[in-house]
Amino acid sequence: MNLQAIENEALHLPKEDRASLIQTLVLSIDTPSSNELREDWLSEAKCRAKELDEGLVKAVPSNSVLEKARALLK
Repeated sequence: MNLQAIENEALHLPKEDRASLIQTLVLSIDTPSSNELREDWLSEAKCRAKELDEGLVKAVPSNSVLEKARALLK
């Protein structure tokens, strides 16, 4: 089946099905691979570690973070 045939079939789908298909197609393009995510998180972790080491930011105890998060959820 070629692109034109797929497009013609898709245009005859109900509105909800077309919206779902659009979402699936867009996510298939915009969603980073697990390798890209891993690289991004590693880069972020290195950046934050450097900021801590250089005294540019102050560490916050996890119990304080959780306490604030729980307060926001109430």
